[in-house]
Amino acid sequence: MTTRTLVRGGLVVTAADETHADVLIEDGRIAALAAHDSDTAKGWSAGTVIDATGRYVVPGGVDAHTHMEMPFGGTYASDTFETGTRAAAWGGTTTIVDFAIQSRGQTLRQGLDAWFAKADGRCAVDYGFHMILSDVNEHSLAEMDLLVQEGVTSFKLFMAYPGVFYSDDGRILRAMQRAAGNGGLVMTHAENGIAIDVLVQQALAEGRTDPRVHGEVRRALLEAEATHRAIQLARVAGAPLYVVHVSAQEALAEIAAARDLGLPVYAETCPQYLFLSTDNLAEPDFEGAKYVCSTPLRPREHQEALWRGLRTDDLQVVSTDHCPFCFAGQKDLGRGDFSKIPNGMPGVENRMDLLHQGVVEGRITRRRWIDLACAAPARMFGLYPKKGTLAPGSDADLVVYDPHAEQVISAATHHMNVDYSAYEGRRVTGRVETVLSRGVPVIEGGAYVGRAGHGGYLPRGTGQYAH
Repeated sequence: MTTRTLVRGGLVVTAADETHADVLIEDGRIAALAAHDSDTAKGWSAGTVIDATGRYVVPGGVDAHTHMEMPFGGTYASDTFETGTRAAAWGGTTTIVDFAIQSRGQTLRQGLDAWFAKADGRCAVDYGFHMILSDVNEHSLAEMDLLVQEGVTSFKLFMAYPGVFYSDDGRILRAMQRAAGNGGLVMTHAENGIAIDVLVQQALAEGRTDPRVHGEVRRALLEAEATHRAIQLARVAGAPLYVVHVSAQEALAEIAAARDLGLPVYAETCPQYLFLSTDNLAEPDFEGAKYVCSTPLRPREHQEALWRGLRTDDLQVVSTDHCPFCFAGQKDLGRGDFSKIPNGMPGVENRMDLLHQGVVEGRITRRRWIDLACAAPARMFGLYPKKGTLAPGSDADLVVYDPHAEQVISAATHHMNVDYSAYEGRRVTGRVETVLSRGVPVIEGGAYVGRAGHGGYLPRGTGQYAH
């Protein structure tokens, strides 16, 4: 029994094109697109017709950096795979790629299995996994090959957090060499964690304990230094590199210089670095703790450099690094000691709207919005063209988006399982109206109509990098 849905009358926006077209969906996939007034479109009929007149019709967002239920500093990220993927759908994101964690002394397989157990049967939208390597040894290096064959094709290594996730340069080089051979992509959290720890201890010894000090000790120069080092290690290994959550103009300059040499170096930034700053970290009465994440928020002047990097394609992707902790009971573990504040912020629900605000303000084009939020992450992480575009054969992950609706972002109305919004009171133009995941409605007319378990696991191919 074929199920058909017709999305009629909208402006279809992809990374490549903008066209007034109707979209025909059959059995969860895009069957065809045709100009509104064409004979082809006029001849289509379907059991369900969605009127998208005056709206954009865009691919579902791909958020390639989330941390649902992630353990950190003695607590856990407050969104489960169920609550987090539901919030993603509310924000027009229909695919997440989360991070499975190898614990020290365990195998990659044990870490991956633990994350499968958390996510299986609970997700509202489709999901994949990256693998965090915490313990690089002969066994875990061999396991990388097996994971790539199974569709876990990207591996994150930390240059930060000594004693937790940290890998030294030798371990990072060995993982990069392995990835160069098996087609995997190494992702780095690029901050000089050894030096940062010295600055943290010195600050605490001086009695500097407020949340704003988190940003002061995690110096932009130490992000830039680690970014430079990661790039050189990748060059030695002959491997591509993806730098996560770039926050500082100095780090971006290292990436731009590498790309100018023609190196396969890629990077993402996140909405918090585009819209928030150290002013937020300095908010009084410990409110700044809400904005503690790593890499940290930077002074406002870095924002313009990051927006420019998005326009010039020195930054290819905008992800959220969604890792929420409640202000009451989690963030306040760090009262009197900023180093004990759990690192992370909520954002999976806000990404598409905040980036659209960049369109409204003339910072990026509509097509660039879709490239950064949908197509580029899908290409980078082996999901394109199944995800990230609206083309015949693609999954019918589709968002009807009202570009004129105004909304005020607030914890009172968001759907993330966290007691504050990082963007509280911010007025934005543009709002998700309808969301389909593989042709099935998840958000409809301001209501959630999806279900836990609809979202399926996505084995991924190796990246299709467009330099």
